[in-house]
Amino acid sequence: MSSVFRPDRQQTDTVIRVTLTALVAIICCFPCGGFLLWIFGEWNRRRRERHALRYRLRCAICAFEFEDRTAALLPRCPRCGSLNERFRMENI
Repeated sequence: MSSVFRPDRQQTDTVIRVTLTALVAIICCFPCGGFLLWIFGEWNRRRRERHALRYRLRCAICAFEFEDRTAALLPRCPRCGSLNERFRMENI
């Protein structure tokens, strides 16, 4: 079939018409929404990491990392038996 121009038929436009303000709003909202999702995900990841490291201790003598969920003020290292103070684990 050949494409023949027929002046008696109306040509249909397949263009989506958008105003300039709507276009600017769309262009600004998508990156801002993505940024807010990224911030929320990062905050949630750090919160879970802090929660996981709450009971983790490192022995001052043998540098063995262990988990102690007891309420003891000076927990014993399971490897060398030395008493350890509760310090917060530092991030790398």
